[in-house]
Amino acid sequence: MTQITVQELKARMDAGEKINLIDCREPHENQEFNIGGRLIPLGLIQTFQIEELMDLKDEEVIVYCRSGNRSAQACIILDSLGFKNTKNLAGGMLAWKEQFGG
Repeated sequence: MTQITVQELKARMDAGEKINLIDCREPHENQEFNIGGRLIPLGLIQTFQIEELMDLKDEEVIVYCRSGNRSAQACIILDSLGFKNTKNLAGGMLAWKEQFGG
């Protein structure tokens, strides 16, 4: 796992890059505000209910949550399952909203 800043992610999104984004927050948090990530709550990742992600094992996967703590946990779990390039969004949606609004 490495870190990516909200500025780096936004620049890549604005450039139109194909990005594998995972939102590991709860559904109500995702409904309130999200940046387009696939919603897979941390609880599902912790119980290994992530078959739909296994095709991304060799690709970059950027995980985000509210503050960066749950997404760091998710990255550690994904790494333990053989994911080769996980990135935690530093500061999560709090940092995104502070930087870009929302």
